[in-house]
Amino acid sequence: MSFTSEFKEFAVKGNVVDLAVGVIIGGAFGKIVDSVVNDLIMPIVGRVLGNLNFADMFIALKDVPPGTAMTLEAVKKAGVPVFAYGNFITIALNFAILALIIFMMVKQINRLKKEAPPAPPAATPEDVLLLREIRDSLRK
Repeated sequence: MSFTSEFKEFAVKGNVVDLAVGVIIGGAFGKIVDSVVNDLIMPIVGRVLGNLNFADMFIALKDVPPGTAMTLEAVKKAGVPVFAYGNFITIALNFAILALIIFMMVKQINRLKKEAPPAPPAATPEDVLLLREIRDSLRK
């Protein structure tokens, strides 16, 4: 089998196409979840915790130049290395929500899949049938 025909057979298999579609939809879905976390959930969590802004939770690993605003973006722009644990909290929450949604989707899909009908019982071999017949005739 030539390389091109082997590659063509691989590329058009259902699993590869399904994987490609899943990756594309997953990327778009990830952006939606990212927006939900950053634009809807984190502001509410920050408000409940006393107007806390997770985006600006960081530790500067060098001295911050005077006059620099103490926001993550400004400190990074000033070239100061930062330990941005607030950003990590946001991304971890994003992952947890995405994992929960994917789990619920897979669970529903598995529930909707039709269960395979049970296989019909295999036909009894003829020699077994003959032995049963002899057994039954000896019982009489």
